[in-house]
Amino acid sequence: MADPCFAEHLGVFAEVVRGGSFSAAARRRGLTPSAVARQIDALEHGLGVPLFVRSTRALSLTGAGERLYERAQRLLDDLADTHAEIAAFDGAVTGVFRIACFPTFGKRYVIPAVEAAIRGHPGLAVELDLTERLADPVAERLDAVIRIGTLADSTLIASRLAGQRRLLVAAPGYLSRHGEPGERGALVRHRLIDKLHGADLLGWADVLGHPAGRGEGPGAVLRCDDFEAMRGAALAGIGIALLPDWVVGQDVRDGRLARLFPASEDWNAEEAGIWILRALPQPSARFRAVAAALRDAIGSPPVWRC
Repeated sequence: MADPCFAEHLGVFAEVVRGGSFSAAARRRGLTPSAVARQIDALEHGLGVPLFVRSTRALSLTGAGERLYERAQRLLDDLADTHAEIAAFDGAVTGVFRIACFPTFGKRYVIPAVEAAIRGHPGLAVELDLTERLADPVAERLDAVIRIGTLADSTLIASRLAGQRRLLVAAPGYLSRHGEPGERGALVRHRLIDKLHGADLLGWADVLGHPAGRGEGPGAVLRCDDFEAMRGAALAGIGIALLPDWVVGQDVRDGRLARLFPASEDWNAEEAGIWILRALPQPSARFRAVAAALRDAIGSPPVWRC
C-alpha cells in the first residue's frame, strides 16, 4: 500500500541526511527526535527496505538510502517549483519562508522587514538562519539567501537590494589619544581592527597595500569574527576599523565615529552589491512579499548611507 505521507516523510529523510542525525533534523523541523525517528520508520516500512545503518556513534546510508537521496532532492525541488508556480497565480502569501544571511545584517535590516511582511500577511511565517557561512539555498532547502560582495557564477537568480561601501572609521576618543593619520601611509603606525578567520576578508590590502598586521607598527590589535563586535570595538576607541557602511554608516552620521579619508576612498571605486538570491526560476508570493519588505526597510538610497 502506498504511503499517503510519502512526500512529508521524504522531506524529513532528506533533512536527516543533510543534518547527519535525527536530532539535527528535529531541530530544523521543530519536532522531537523520536517524532523524526517514527517518520523514518514509516518511510522504511512503506518502502520495505532499510535506508540507514544506525549505530550509537554514527548514522550512515544504505545503498537504497543513497539512491533514494539522489532521487529525493530532484523530487523535492519539483514539488517546491510546483508550489511556487501555483501559489503565484493568486498571490497567496502563506506558509514558511526560509532565508539565511549574515547575523548583523539580519538583526538590523531583515528583522524589521520580516515584521512588516508578517504584519501585512498574517498567514506568513519566517525562519531566519543567521550565519557567517555561505548558505546554499538548493542543498539547504532555503527560499532565499542574502549575499554581500561580488557574486560568483552560479545558477541562482540574484536581485540587488543595495550597494555596500567600506568605511575607514575611528572614534573621536581614539583620534584624540593617538592622533589622526594625515595620510594613508601613516595607518601602519596605528592600531587596527580586523576580521578573524580567512585571508584579509575586510580588504585591508586595498587601503594599506598589504593585509593588516604586516609591516611596521602595532598592526591589528583586535581580530574578531563578528561585525557588531568590531563596531563596538571601534566605538570603544580600541583602534581604526574598516567596516561596511551598513554596519557603521549611522554612527558616522551621528558623530560617534569619524570617517577617515572620505575624499579618496579608491577601495570603493567598484561598489559591492547586497543581493537576495533564490534558486527557483519563478519567485513565490512569499519571496516577492519579503523582498519588497526588505527594499522598503533598506530604502533607496540605503538608510545607512552617509
